[in-house]
Amino acid sequence: MEKSTKIWLVISGVLLVALGVMCIANPEATLFATAWLIGCFTLLSGISRLVFTFRTERFLPNSGTRMLSAILQIVIGILFLCNNIFVAISIPIVCAMWVTVEGIIVFVQSFDFKKVGFGSWWLLMLLGIGTAVLGVLGMYHLETMGYIVAILIGVAIVAIGIAYLIAFRGIRKFDKEVEKFGNNIKDMMRP
Repeated sequence: MEKSTKIWLVISGVLLVALGVMCIANPEATLFATAWLIGCFTLLSGISRLVFTFRTERFLPNSGTRMLSAILQIVIGILFLCNNIFVAISIPIVCAMWVTVEGIIVFVQSFDFKKVGFGSWWLLMLLGIGTAVLGVLGMYHLETMGYIVAILIGVAIVAIGIAYLIAFRGIRKFDKEVEKFGNNIKDMMRP
């Protein structure tokens, strides 16, 4: 691998670790930045969908509904960008509801595991109950849930940065092995 690629991998890893630490240290800013990104992605998705609709309207039926959907997505993206606070507040609510629903699903599925003879089905049941309870608690303590979400985002970013740095070490080791292999072949080819 080229040296410049390795350097960028290390720089990316270090910057991601630093960004993750910043997210953990400032959870409110993390939620607002996440809300802004959601608004940007929604707006860009709507614009690309609108372009797609214009380019395919004579080939694909129902272009009117696709155009309406694209315009609605653009409007939602703009609203998200203009009402960053609303989206930032919504993130913990959506996460808490998601955790609650996932907990209920795991709880229900645990009985399916029991039916097929899985011995640790009760552990799944307990995890499902615990997850659902945490989700409900998150809905009642949205500020805490917001901090947890922001910290998890930060931890995930740090983990990705560390993974890049570990990948760099692995690539270096791989490059050395390839070089050693090449030298061994050269030695074998010498008369």
